[in-house]
Amino acid sequence: MNASTKPSKVVVIGGGIFGVSAALHLARLGVGTLLVNDGPLANGASGRSLAWLNSARKRSDAYHRLRLAGIDRYRTLAARYRDAPWLRFDGGLTWDADDASNEIAEIFDHERELGYHAQWLAPERIAAATPGVDPSAVTPQGAIFNPGEGWVDLPSLIGVLAEEFLALGGEIITDAGRAMVDVSNGRARGVITADGMRHDADAVLLAAGGDVPAIVAKAGQHIEDATPVALLVRTKPIDHPLKAVLNTPRVAIRPMPNGGFALDSAWSEEEVSVNSDGSYNVKQSTLQGLLREASRVLEGNPALEIEDYGVGPKPIPGDGEPVFGELPSISGYFVAFSHSGATLGLIAGELLADEIATSRRYRLLADFRPERFGASRQ
Repeated sequence: MNASTKPSKVVVIGGGIFGVSAALHLARLGVGTLLVNDGPLANGASGRSLAWLNSARKRSDAYHRLRLAGIDRYRTLAARYRDAPWLRFDGGLTWDADDASNEIAEIFDHERELGYHAQWLAPERIAAATPGVDPSAVTPQGAIFNPGEGWVDLPSLIGVLAEEFLALGGEIITDAGRAMVDVSNGRARGVITADGMRHDADAVLLAAGGDVPAIVAKAGQHIEDATPVALLVRTKPIDHPLKAVLNTPRVAIRPMPNGGFALDSAWSEEEVSVNSDGSYNVKQSTLQGLLREASRVLEGNPALEIEDYGVGPKPIPGDGEPVFGELPSISGYFVAFSHSGATLGLIAGELLADEIATSRRYRLLADFRPERFGASRQ
């Protein structure tokens, strides 16, 4: 922010995990903070996230370190909320398709070299390590069990964080429509909501999910965007022993606090189409296909029923890496835009809040600055 004094007022745009986490950390630092959202809290990507807490498989070293820090913050939170049904560390199990794309042996070696806790399991050994999986569905190359992984129910977590934020004097405005950042003379001056209300601020954090690239473009800034449409199906509760998150060739499965499962996959997302009015078309065959794929990998092959589903943008920057920090040519205008919002939600909120409050730039975020996308495109 090119200033050494703590801001007296910050406005955060976005009621997902990045926005609420950052708002709470700002309030903890004694900064007057207003959070505005276009609907209820967690109505965007955070409300339809698989929310698997992990740093599995391959990614850049910097991204891996950031994700590990993210998981660390969840472990601290789990110690505070020991019996919370919305945050669990029961591990993650992954296996690949039985074809030339199978990388299980390579990934296992890679994770072990990094010191990331990984166990290779033949299908017949899985039941002894983690319950709830049909071993006949696991490919002959075996699976990797990562005991340190977990999951979080983001709407539940956001509710907990928002409650503390309000208790610290923070303000929340929901159903505000699309908010815009007011920029003049090279700095952010505040936020204007859809009803024309202006909220002055010393700094603004834009954490509006898949809308971030389009909003910063209005200020002449460029962030590469590869945001696809995501589909998350939630099943009705059943009595089942699965505790771990499953990442399989045809479906990913995460337990939910109510005893149901959250399901997603790459193929099902590709079958979602966008209508001319911007709404989404989800075929019943896609929904039923996800249920069948989930049943096939679960112990006992249970009959699953849909409780509900969510569909909408899944924020992913163009290069796949997170985007965190102040825009290079607009003082006081900060952004948070990333996939893996669940894993990074607490650490990103903490570090961004501290950067906004103190003007300190954290080395942990050095590779994820908006300026890596170069000059603005207008």
